Amino acid sequence: MNVRGLAALIKNAPLTPYSFTRRELLPNDVAIDIKYAGICHSDIHQVREEWGGARFPMVPGHEIAGVVSAIGSSVSKFAVGDLIGVGVFIDSCRDCSSCNQGLEQYCEKGMTPTYNGVERDGVTPTMGGYCDGYVINENYAVKIPAGLDLAAVAPLLCAGITLYSPLKHWKAGPGKKVAVMGLGGLGHMGVKFAHALGAEVTVLSHSPSKEADARQLGADHFVVTSDPAQIKLNKRKFDLILNTVSAEHDINDYLSLLTTDGTLVVIGLPGVPFAVNADSLLSGRRSMAGSMIGGISELQEMLNFCGEKNIVSEIELISADYVNTAYERTVKSDVRFRFVIDIATL
Repeated sequence: MNVRGLAALIKNAPLTPYSFTRRELLPNDVAIDIKYAGICHSDIHQVREEWGGARFPMVPGHEIAGVVSAIGSSVSKFAVGDLIGVGVFIDSCRDCSSCNQGLEQYCEKGMTPTYNGVERDGVTPTMGGYCDGYVINENYAVKIPAGLDLAAVAPLLCAGITLYSPLKHWKAGPGKKVAVMGLGGLGHMGVKFAHALGAEVTVLSHSPSKEADARQLGADHFVVTSDPAQIKLNKRKFDLILNTVSAEHDINDYLSLLTTDGTLVVIGLPGVPFAVNADSLLSGRRSMAGSMIGGISELQEMLNFCGEKNIVSEIELISADYVNTAYERTVKSDVRFRFVIDIATL
């Protein structure tokens, strides 16, 4: 498959038009006509080699929504014309305990990333979704329910599952008080899902200007974290806190907001380690945990839930020639709430 896309040719280079060839369709593969690709902040970290291990040329993108254009001879999950999604990984070892539990994102031999990696053959580089075509094993793609805005579905493949998975794992629902730290591309999906699951939802934000958005998305309460009085009023209140903040912050202030046996789940990636006071945990038998995306079965479960509840991401749809500007705006948190590339504009 000959593919047109956008790539960073070297570290820190702007994204420019790039053509390459996908591998041939194997018996269990599907070919995808990509319609939309979301921009995740991790794409920017990778392109700028802020995490190390970058491979160039790099075609980013792991929030992919499109249509099946061809299928291999043994494919049973998809048919040509089906709506299809691809998330953060495209393969795993398939035989470790994590893979056998449907937790491929925690594959003990390492999941195969959608881009900036190498396929299981150890040779073929993975190229992401900022392009017009993809080839993937059917077992690592998911069906997108009809009736949803396909462009706004794209960010669900990363931002959506990243919040859905911990909410389900820690059993958010009626009678549970859930707080979401931060109201960005990740946080706004946490608010939508927690509300749809029936929890009492609070947004914790340092920006008072975000209160109207928080309530429109489904938050019942809004706490301005830069106000010590509001922090004090909410101590020992929440059963579950989802921390989507990537900026440096004092985690102990937020641990104090947990009720007895409450859990704070780290989702964002701060640049420095947390300094946790033992008393922040001991004084309420509190837990601090982490969560990373979700497995394929849970990804499909989330999309089905979105189809039932009519949940999608809030997006700004952009043309391909705007991507570099979108990167700069993302770094400045100047997006409401997720950029999505219209691949037809390549």
